[in-house]
Amino acid sequence: MATQDPKLKLAEVLEELEMSRSAFYRMVARGKGPKLMKLPNNQIRVRRSALDAWWAEQEVAA
Repeated sequence: MATQDPKLKLAEVLEELEMSRSAFYRMVARGKGPKLMKLPNNQIRVRRSALDAWWAEQEVAA
């Protein structure tokens, strides 16, 4: 049985990053944020693996 890659709600991502929604969208617009998924109902999700990979990139960049 394959393990699923959880899809986090934007609120969960913002809480983990300790970042406001507007600051997050500015970062994403500059191409500096994790990869987003847009669902058919226009809600935003971030795969757990994409957020973890983004965190790893930030550690290397620091």
